[in-house]
Amino acid sequence: MPSVDALFTKADSTRRKILSSVDPSDFAWAIPIMRAGYAGRGLVYLIVVTVSLWSIWQGGQAQGTQSAMASLDGAWGTIVLLLVAAGMFSYAVWRLVDCIWDLEAYGTSAKGIIARSGMIVTGLAHAGIGVLALTALGLRSSSSGSGTTSMLSQIMQQPGGNWLVGIAGALTVAAGIYYLYKAAAQTYREHLQANHFTLNWNWMLRAGVAAQGIVVTIIGGLIFFTALQADPSQAGGLGSVFDWVREQPFGQILVVVLCIGLLGFALFGFVNAAYRIIPKAADDNTRSVAVSLK
Repeated sequence: MPSVDALFTKADSTRRKILSSVDPSDFAWAIPIMRAGYAGRGLVYLIVVTVSLWSIWQGGQAQGTQSAMASLDGAWGTIVLLLVAAGMFSYAVWRLVDCIWDLEAYGTSAKGIIARSGMIVTGLAHAGIGVLALTALGLRSSSSGSGTTSMLSQIMQQPGGNWLVGIAGALTVAAGIYYLYKAAAQTYREHLQANHFTLNWNWMLRAGVAAQGIVVTIIGGLIFFTALQADPSQAGGLGSVFDWVREQPFGQILVVVLCIGLLGFALFGFVNAAYRIIPKAADDNTRSVAVSLK
């Protein structure tokens, strides 16, 4: 049975009740799925940022996810893209499994349902990145232009489409603000095992989560602006963020700083793959960073 007080600084009664009757060995099967998922997510950011920084160094521009993956060729590129696709689909499966089996012990209260529903949404988003990796391999035909732009254009042509896009943008901004909150409050430390690295190199993880928050907030803002202007060409993914930041004063410097910050988020993914705590699979020897620092 996992020790609740060794995992959470403020464990509510729902979590205590759920975890009190859990045998961690019954959920050990979920750990490899979680590791593959977070490692895959870290790999995506590592590829995009590395390609972007190399492009900037060569006098070009930072790349979005699709452009970065499409630039990978040869045998090694194929291997990397297959790993990315496998990792993203594993992350999507992990989020689905996490939701269905309630591995975080959120329960079925209104708060728990919202948290578990969010897992499905993030899982679907990462499955989309897996599809991009397969598209880059040529296993599926890719359409011209940004996938995000095309999708938003189709939605906006429907009755009430602008409202739907505006709401999606607002929710994305909220997600970005939540990442920024996580960075400020360092709530992610309750999900990581305490060890030398997580205790002493937290500043890198914090910077990575903050950089992700900035990126997601800008993406949401661009989507919301798309709804106001009724122009889907204004929206996009990471590539659009780089374009927007580049247009600001000292834009190229800001893009480099943002890329370095996203390297921290790639590291955050790898650290989660190695040290993330699954409450229902945690044994009595598991202790979170938050509890160790309390």
